[in-house]
Amino acid sequence: MNTGGVRAPVGEQREMAEAMGLKNPRTLQASGNLVVESGMATDQLETAIEKAMQDRFGLTIAAMARTPEQWSKLVAANPFADHAKAHPAKVLAMVMKDGIKPGAVEACRALAEGGEAVEAIDDVLYFWFPNGQGESGIFRKATPRMLGMGTGRNWNTVLKLADMAGAKT
Repeated sequence: MNTGGVRAPVGEQREMAEAMGLKNPRTLQASGNLVVESGMATDQLETAIEKAMQDRFGLTIAAMARTPEQWSKLVAANPFADHAKAHPAKVLAMVMKDGIKPGAVEACRALAEGGEAVEAIDDVLYFWFPNGQGESGIFRKATPRMLGMGTGRNWNTVLKLADMAGAKT
């Protein structure tokens, strides 16, 4: 689950998750990712986390939860798998909270520079940044208004989260 990129102290996020009755809470550094075990549906978990973040930290965030099965599917669907093996920091998966906005892929392609590429599969935008995200024409100009609400992680982080969540890769 992504806690909205908010930098609330990870130890306190784990404590919050335990207080919510979530099992085995763990974080990946200060990345805004909290991995838990829960019997809740993802939409219910998102709502519960958003409320808990507001109550505990006074932060309004958009939480995004994915199951290990969903994360396995995200990993398997990567259209830039060869690039990800060779340059994992230059491949990004952006998980969208409420889907990808119509026209987002075309808009990103229009902004692409230097061999950049974007593909949409289900509710994930996959990006290839041959010159790195910091040099990206797409990321200098793409906005949530254009793409939708999402959070991106480079392929190194995607795989670390998959391992933490027990997702098959």
